[in-house]
Amino acid sequence: MRAGVVRTALGVACLVLFLGHAFSYWRLPAVSALETYLYDVRVRFSPPGGSTQQVVIVDIDEKSLGELGRWPWSRDVLAVLMDQLFATYKIRLVGFDMVFSEPDDSSGMAVLERLAAGELKGNADYRQALEKVRGQLDYDRRFAAALEGRNAILGYYFADDARPLAAEMLPRSLFPLADFPELAWQFQVTRGLGTNLPLLQAAAAGAGHFMPQIDVDGSIRRVPLLVSYGGQVYEALSVAMVRQLIPNSVLQLGVPDPDAGIEWLEISNDTQRLRFPVDAQLATMVPFRGPERSFPYLSAVDVLKGRIPKAELEGRIVLVGTSAAGLFDLRNTPMGGTYPGVEIHANLIAGMLAQTFMSQPYYVAGIEGGVLLVIGCLLIFVANRMSPAGSSALMLALLVLAVGFNLWLWQDARLVVPLAGSLMLLFLLYGLGMAWGFFVESRSKRRFTALFGQYVPPELVEEMARAPESYSMNGRSDDLTILFSDIRDFTSLSEGLPPDELTHLMNEYLGAMTHEIQAHRGTLDKYIGDAIMAFWGAPVADPKHARHAVLAAMAMQKRLQAINLDFLARGWSAIRIGVGINTGRVTVGDMGSSVRKAYTVMGDPVNLASRLEALTRHYGVGIIVGEETRAVLPDFLFRELDRVRVKGKRKAVAIFEPWGVSTEASTEQLDALNLWHEFLTNYRGRVWDTALEQLGALPDSLVNASLRNLYQLRIEQLRVNDPGEDWDGVTDLLSK
Repeated sequence: MRAGVVRTALGVACLVLFLGHAFSYWRLPAVSALETYLYDVRVRFSPPGGSTQQVVIVDIDEKSLGELGRWPWSRDVLAVLMDQLFATYKIRLVGFDMVFSEPDDSSGMAVLERLAAGELKGNADYRQALEKVRGQLDYDRRFAAALEGRNAILGYYFADDARPLAAEMLPRSLFPLADFPELAWQFQVTRGLGTNLPLLQAAAAGAGHFMPQIDVDGSIRRVPLLVSYGGQVYEALSVAMVRQLIPNSVLQLGVPDPDAGIEWLEISNDTQRLRFPVDAQLATMVPFRGPERSFPYLSAVDVLKGRIPKAELEGRIVLVGTSAAGLFDLRNTPMGGTYPGVEIHANLIAGMLAQTFMSQPYYVAGIEGGVLLVIGCLLIFVANRMSPAGSSALMLALLVLAVGFNLWLWQDARLVVPLAGSLMLLFLLYGLGMAWGFFVESRSKRRFTALFGQYVPPELVEEMARAPESYSMNGRSDDLTILFSDIRDFTSLSEGLPPDELTHLMNEYLGAMTHEIQAHRGTLDKYIGDAIMAFWGAPVADPKHARHAVLAAMAMQKRLQAINLDFLARGWSAIRIGVGINTGRVTVGDMGSSVRKAYTVMGDPVNLASRLEALTRHYGVGIIVGEETRAVLPDFLFRELDRVRVKGKRKAVAIFEPWGVSTEASTEQLDALNLWHEFLTNYRGRVWDTALEQLGALPDSLVNASLRNLYQLRIEQLRVNDPGEDWDGVTDLLSK
């Protein structure tokens, strides 16, 4: 009896759990991940259909780059392309999946201007000739003239890290956000953008942004159609192009229920109406027509040289973009991982014109909840009284019905109703009914390993699993040591390697560095591009967390030397890294959003560790630790580098370079360290001449060129501008 009650209670708890996910009271990552996969499967195997010939992509492909040279091309070439598209091929509309943000100086006009202002300043004939060719050599104006009066829509982008632009650089907005204050919560707010030259933007018929919504797995499934910037609302490239196609059209917000917000957007005039659904973030699901190149692709060079039959372009909607791998516009989508970004816009435009969008209105949560209730009640209260064979038959019947009903809604009603939760609940309750005892006994350990296995070394996971009740992912405050590392000059390194070789290099580098971190009992927090974040002291308590962190950093630098020998043997560049370490009280636990969570640390010591890593470049050293770390390691040998005041902190902090354990230091190392600290004493005492003399006498083995030049320049500046007797020797590095 008791076992039956427990079994029922567990089943009800599972049902409530999935219902809560369905109604967005909480998020279950596994369900979300499976739902993403199932959505992709349905998209791949049930394209919306209809013709794709109305939209044509003029592709800056490898062939074009081979004949015309690398991108970007001069704007006079683009002017010719515009003339070809409209005058020769008589297209309806063109949109550019690119941004023309920088002036074109490829004509050599700047050189001619410098000659006119310099060596040939008094040459009237030269000045006269220059004025004659000025119009021909101003490629931006030639391109603008080619855009003027034609159905041409330029693209631009929004980004949180972009610098705000002047008001005259902004494209035309749709309306002020203040016009719809009750709906403002739906609009994504951005802080910056990158847009086109004002000359070009003014000449074009309009502009639209391309800002795809990238899911946690890196794939693009939705695109925001409206976003907010600076209190104004701006439209996506696809919306701008479709509006341009419909004369005298207006864009309206579909708000059938004010509490539910905007459910669709509508472009209409007196004779035509196009409606497309949006979600709570005003994004729409991309109606993919098929795998890449489902739309006609025409090489840009063939269009420029008139090699394309007129019938293939006449009356068409044209998107100018690229499929060339080297131009970095290949995206991950449900249709593949090398999907040209320009084709996403093509799918959106075709979907708007054909009205083939899928929708996911707010009431689909009720449909999903009803399916979950049917499955849950039957498997919890009915299957319990059935034989194993009967339960299996019931489970199979429910499986067929759930999948069939979902596919019917997808295909006939074009509704995206989540399926993953229903399937997972079905199999979970069935498994619970078949072997719930075993599940109860082993569940805790398996869940524990899944939670922590990605963060900590396997041996620590085993240690934790022996007493799982002692560990938790809940947030807590504790003294930990945090480490940040980053590759110097990574941009130059990445630009010099093909993508596959860069991938191999990064995998080997990150694997080796992670090994050293975990070998010293560290917890891997995350990879941030080429950067690594780790911490010591959680989830397993470690009284020697600072020691292990410093030893790990030194081991990483040593391991890097061996890695670089291998990299050089392969023809790759050697890499250098900077490591910042700090100790302090932080908050550690499972943090994030309903979409994604991670076991991580937060707090001021974390920020300082990151800034210390950035300072390694400034001082030319491999490792910098904070004074809190140094204070708990009295048996370590440290070289004090400076006292600094970093951005975000009022209090100055001393920064140090670790040299290893004191007992292992040689006499030469100790003597050299004493010389350095004597120099620092004279420097902070404003004894400039003595300090400068000592700095010059220090051996290169102790002072690298960057550090020597840094202090030489400081002393020279301070001798000229004496800071006064109350100077504390602190260096302000507020930009770091």
